[in-house]
Amino acid sequence: MGVTELGSTGAVIDVTPDEEYIATAVMLEDLGFPAIWLSGGRIERLEQVLAVLEATRSAQVGTSIIAADQFGPGAVLDLYRQAEASCPGRLVLGLGGAHGPRPLSVLGNYLDRLGAVPRGSRLLAALGPRMLELARDRTGGALPVLVTPDYTASARKTLGDAVLVVEQMAVLEDGPAQARAHAAGLLRFMRTIPGYPENFRRMGFTDDDISGLSDRLIDGLMAWGDGAAIARRVAEHRKAGADHVAVMLVNQADPRESWGSIARALLETQGSR
Repeated sequence: MGVTELGSTGAVIDVTPDEEYIATAVMLEDLGFPAIWLSGGRIERLEQVLAVLEATRSAQVGTSIIAADQFGPGAVLDLYRQAEASCPGRLVLGLGGAHGPRPLSVLGNYLDRLGAVPRGSRLLAALGPRMLELARDRTGGALPVLVTPDYTASARKTLGDAVLVVEQMAVLEDGPAQARAHAAGLLRFMRTIPGYPENFRRMGFTDDDISGLSDRLIDGLMAWGDGAAIARRVAEHRKAGADHVAVMLVNQADPRESWGSIARALLETQGSR
């Protein structure tokens, strides 16, 4: 199994201290999502990944991402071995998070030390062309976030037959002003992380777009609107060459209602997830 068994669409959730994320993962599987992704920035212990695997039945569970500067390769190997023992074939390791002066070298060495993890069970967070090439050559594929469908088409050319998983952030809100305000809050933080502003420019956004969080930037990177609008953006990435699109909802008053509307819209758009 692994990255080839992800299905067309997945859901991204935060790992919360109250462990409500486990119930959310079970709900998402019940709604029909074949893959559930755990947002890496909130993962404090790798046992939290195991908890989701053991609470769900058959969904693939991915990490988006495990940061190389937070968890060493030994800990990740232990996680993979435990997952294989209890839930074989269901863990997909999304890896990345090297932001120092030589990220390619750091991640290459990290992957060397994960030799016991099959390529088909790991993905690499990648944005720039050299990182995409590393993902293609050393893992099952790439896991970019905050990208446009045009970027997806370009990444597909670089990756060849390797798997391309796009994480699409979304705001479930019809009102343009409210939706963009929610999106701007997240983008304000993301533009401070090394690599993202450079990739925004690579996709054709200007420094003014980035500093001012322009409508053009927000609308290009974030899907917003009702479930149907978000499903249309997912379809655009799929048409551009994404094998799998993982949706992360930035706002959700009622998780079951919010994710239910997304699931219904995806089913109507794709016929299956």
